[in-house]
Amino acid sequence: MLPKEIELDFGSVYIHENILIAKLNEGILFDVESNQKLLELGSQIFKDENYGYISHRVNSYAVDPMVYFESANKFNLKAIAVVSENEITRRNAEEVEKKFYRNSNCFKVFQTLEEAVEWIKTRI
Repeated sequence: MLPKEIELDFGSVYIHENILIAKLNEGILFDVESNQKLLELGSQIFKDENYGYISHRVNSYAVDPMVYFESANKFNLKAIAVVSENEITRRNAEEVEKKFYRNSNCFKVFQTLEEAVEWIKTRI
């Protein structure tokens, strides 16, 4: 059975079907090294099965957009969603971060977690 919640030094990851949902800690810099840990976790849990990733941004933190270059190379990571109630966070993800992800059709921003989960399911 898959673990439901995994604690990492930079936040928590929740497993929901074939989706990793991350709630990262306030004030961190989510960089390439942190992203590598999430990608390794995805490989361990899902093996070669397709999966999606949701960044549930309940806390404020910085994202190094270079993480999307590495993520785009994972053949079984089929979609990335960003969820935030904060309009500025959503706009930044849509206007800046999305440009760094190779397949912009597989990167989408949402206001609610439920919307993001339903969209990810259509991509995997």
